[in-house]
Amino acid sequence: MSRNLRMPRYRTIWISDVHLGTRGCKADVLLDFLRRNDAATIYLVGDIIDGWRLKKSWYWPQAHNDVVQKLLRMVRKGTRAIYVPGNHDEWLRDYTRLQFGGVEVLEEAIHITADGRSLLVMHGDAFDAVVTHARWLALLGDGAYTVTLWLNRHFNTLRRRLGYPYWSLSAYLKRRVKNAMQYIVSFGEMVTDEARRRGVDGVVCGHIHHAEIRDLGGIVYCNSGDWVESCTALVEHFDGRLEVVHWLDRRALDLLDLDAARGLEQEEDVMEMVET
Repeated sequence: MSRNLRMPRYRTIWISDVHLGTRGCKADVLLDFLRRNDAATIYLVGDIIDGWRLKKSWYWPQAHNDVVQKLLRMVRKGTRAIYVPGNHDEWLRDYTRLQFGGVEVLEEAIHITADGRSLLVMHGDAFDAVVTHARWLALLGDGAYTVTLWLNRHFNTLRRRLGYPYWSLSAYLKRRVKNAMQYIVSFGEMVTDEARRRGVDGVVCGHIHHAEIRDLGGIVYCNSGDWVESCTALVEHFDGRLEVVHWLDRRALDLLDLDAARGLEQEEDVMEMVET
């Protein structure tokens, strides 16, 4: 069976908030997603590399390097990749309009869907009052969030040993805290107000680690989520339909998950050897 027959192909994929360079990043899950899904265009919607954390301490395991190499391999094979930096990789904003390994770096982008809708693509941190006006408080919050992810990682190690599936403690706390939910709602409203002001049909962003698609006053609000908690991506089908893919759930339903992933990995290794 050819690769194209068994690999879903989308018109567009958006991923954000990967946080490569942190222990909370689920690089192995993202790598599995990238190996088993293809697209004509992929948007990297900010916080792909966590410069804040890397400045404090260096952490870069092989799995994180594998994600970068996989993305570059996709570009070499014809995928268009657009990197829209966020606040954790804000240093890349000094290099907008340039290309690195074929990856275009843009401050923001306008994406036209197959059904003709215009979507503003940006990370979204410009609409976060904490990040914009109180950077010290954002850094403090980042530290608390890192502790939560540390607890989450060890908690799920115990669950895995007991035979239970992955469960996100940090995502659960975010849903349960009233102020966090109000923040999510307010963030979506601010971002869609900007899209309305720009005269576009919708917006795609990241930043708040909460994937969803909503209609807010006639503006389509899309958030691609993250790869430290929920492991989600936003995808566009070839008819223009938008969908949030929850990869952990999708993998759990796939009985051929391990065999398929290993087969694709071996095939990619062979193809890479042939190319070089």
